[in-house]
Amino acid sequence: MTLDAPSPGRGWLRVLRGNRALWIATAVALASLVGGLLIGRFLVSPADADASAPAPGLVTVPVEFGELRNDVTTRGDVGFADPIEVAPDVSGLTGKAVVTGQVPAVDSMLGPRSIALEVVGRPVIVLPGELPAYRTLRLGVSGPDVVQLKRALVSLGINPGNADSALFDASTARAVGQLYASVGYPAPAPPEGAEKALDAARQGLSSADQAVQSASSELRRATSGPAAVEVKEADNMVGEAQRALNSAQNEVPVDANRVADLKGALELAQLRRSQLDAAQDASAQRTALDGARQMRADAAKALEQAQADLLPSLPAGEVLYLTDLPRRVDDVAVKVGQVLDGTAMTVSGAELQVAASVADADATLLDVGMKAEFELPDGTPHSATIAQLEQTKDSSRWSVTLVPDPLTAEQSAAVQGQNIRLRIPVGATEGKVLQVPVAALTAGPGGETRVEVAVDDPRKGEKARTRLVDVTTGLAAAGVVEVVPVADGDLGEGDLVVVGR
Repeated sequence: MTLDAPSPGRGWLRVLRGNRALWIATAVALASLVGGLLIGRFLVSPADADASAPAPGLVTVPVEFGELRNDVTTRGDVGFADPIEVAPDVSGLTGKAVVTGQVPAVDSMLGPRSIALEVVGRPVIVLPGELPAYRTLRLGVSGPDVVQLKRALVSLGINPGNADSALFDASTARAVGQLYASVGYPAPAPPEGAEKALDAARQGLSSADQAVQSASSELRRATSGPAAVEVKEADNMVGEAQRALNSAQNEVPVDANRVADLKGALELAQLRRSQLDAAQDASAQRTALDGARQMRADAAKALEQAQADLLPSLPAGEVLYLTDLPRRVDDVAVKVGQVLDGTAMTVSGAELQVAASVADADATLLDVGMKAEFELPDGTPHSATIAQLEQTKDSSRWSVTLVPDPLTAEQSAAVQGQNIRLRIPVGATEGKVLQVPVAALTAGPGGETRVEVAVDDPRKGEKARTRLVDVTTGLAAAGVVEVVPVADGDLGEGDLVVVGR
């Protein structure tokens, strides 16, 4: 059989196919060699190159024309103002202070005459005031707490009598009764046995009146004295008895029996005459009348006290004085059926406030009544007013309290509890002004303030021509300052001022 001889082209193909990886590596190596040669031809080393750098240019900034503002920027927490813990006084209760109703809901409002809580069936009435309740107010007591109660009642349209008087009188008691009626609760019950005590006091006063009347009659009889005719008749009877006795004693013989009878008649006449003199001494009757009158005064006081015990009073545990009403309920710590022991709830002011702080240097720029700007969570710009500015214990910081402008219910809910960025404008130019960086200002030989303006291309460096323009400065803010050319100084928007070389 005859075999065809292999052609040279086919042999090279077999060699290439069997050593493809080797040939690819060889090709890459050859390409790298050629590229290296070319780079070496056209690039020079730093040692062979001209090492001199181009001359530095001037550092310039264009003059700007616009409004300039100086702001104090800080952050603040949004929340309701002046949170306080409410703990009704239940020390006067004889049993457990069980919460029986009127538990407020969180976010509800407590205003004048609101019921903060019901304890053992009795209300805790909210009234405006600063002084906490510390005792039961009833007829006869006096003090600043009585004045506070009266003024609170006046603010509710209830007349307590003289509102400037510190005495809790009958008018005040009646006003307290009206307060309880207005909130739908009866006034506190009188002490046990008060009704019987009142009846007994009335009877005691009636008996004392009768005793005074009787003693007065006795005194009148004692001091009225005998009539003149009675005294004359008595004197005559004594004289006749004396003469009859004398005559009997002078008779001879003397009748002893008759003399004895006449002596008895004389003594009887003298006794009757002495009784008429004794009737004019009424000291005993006067003493008796004084005693009767004192008994009546005591009986009248007892009746007044008994009546006072029946008039409405205001126990300390049934009133809650709060300032800045209405108040918002932030948290409630009790439920119906629980025993009240300590804090019942936490309330705060009804208005949102922003609590922030600033450094001492910034505080000198602020004042109460200044406006601040912030953004609501949805990006809407809003304003607030500085309401309070106080130095903290750390004298390098000041606390700033701001009140936001009116917010909708949705906005209040969205911003409450947020930490917001506040911008407080403390200075602004009246319209647009020329402004340059503070770094562009230099001092002239005479102390004048000036800026250097580039005339040529700043990239020429020291060869670039410049000119000096004297200026006066105005408001400075965030590294930029307002400038006004002096006299015929030429300075305008877009001019390049030198800030460095």
